[in-house]
Amino acid sequence: MKKFMLISAAALLVSTSAMAQTTVTTTTGAGHGAAIQIEPEYRTKIRSYVTEHKIRPVETREKIVVGSPVPRYVELATVPSDWGPSLTKYRYVYSGSHVMLVDPETRMVVQEVD
Repeated sequence: MKKFMLISAAALLVSTSAMAQTTVTTTTGAGHGAAIQIEPEYRTKIRSYVTEHKIRPVETREKIVVGSPVPRYVELATVPSDWGPSLTKYRYVYSGSHVMLVDPETRMVVQEVD
C-alpha cells in the first residue's frame, strides 16, 4: 500500500511539472481574487521601458509593497498600452527597482513586476 501511494505521488508530481506553462498568473488579495496575467514578453517590455525611459524610482518614507496603499503624495503613472491590454486599467509606480502595479481607485499595490 505504501509503495502504491509513493508511486501515485511521484506520478502526480511529474505530471504537474510537465503541464507547467510560461504564463505567470498572480492572484492578489487587493484585487478581490482577480488574477493579473502578465505574459513573459510583456514582463520584458516593462523592464525595458523602465531602463530606456530612465524612470527614476520614487522615494517614500514607507516601503511600497503588494497589498498596501501607495501614499497620496506619490504620483501614479499611466501604464503604456504596449505593456499588454490586461494592464492598461492599472497605474504604476517604480519603487526599489521594481515596477508596482496599482489599482487607481484604491491606490492599492496589486502586483510587483520583477
